Amino acid sequence: MRRYLPHVIVVFVALATFGSGFALYRAKLAALPAAPKSGPASGTHVRGKAGALVTVEEFGDFQCPPCAGMAVVLEKAEEEYGARLLVIFHHFPLAMHAHAREASLAAEAAGMQGRFWEMHDVLYREQAIWSKAPDVPSLLQSYAGTTGVDLERFKKDLANPEIASRVDADQKLGASRGVTSTPTLFVNNVALPAAEINPAGLHKAIENALKEKPKP
Repeated sequence: MRRYLPHVIVVFVALATFGSGFALYRAKLAALPAAPKSGPASGTHVRGKAGALVTVEEFGDFQCPPCAGMAVVLEKAEEEYGARLLVIFHHFPLAMHAHAREASLAAEAAGMQGRFWEMHDVLYREQAIWSKAPDVPSLLQSYAGTTGVDLERFKKDLANPEIASRVDADQKLGASRGVTSTPTLFVNNVALPAAEINPAGLHKAIENALKEKPKP
């Protein structure tokens, strides 16, 4: 018995460690904020075909690293589901990110020339570079140039009050639906819990939405 005693102790310690780790994980889940409120899908920036069976709305921040990761996930979902999926983007720049609002304004300015999604994609793709650059405005302008916009008009549109009002409207919409962090996702008007905002969670939510019978 003494010969096996060390092994028994090791197993006991391992089980105790796993148990405490699981309890900590459960505690962290319990501490997650409540899911945002559901609401009607709407938005200016839409990618996909009208009448799609599933609509995914994102409230995003261009300087938010998890949002950059989610942009890749959503792009793959669009490729996988094709005409069955519609994606809507809402601005929700967080105060903690010094250049997030600036990036949203740049995306809107590009959008005035029909290049919102092109700017959206490059901002997330190059996020690690521009978010730490010493001269962010110049870099954002150079990115806009790669999307094919008229740069002189782009510069003027940046100062257009309508641009700022669009970003403000998205933030107010998000606040009214309980959004406090990014990315926040809604699938067919139902908020995706924070713990499920990942590739597997989004895939599951889309699959479940596809199985639901359309409401008359």
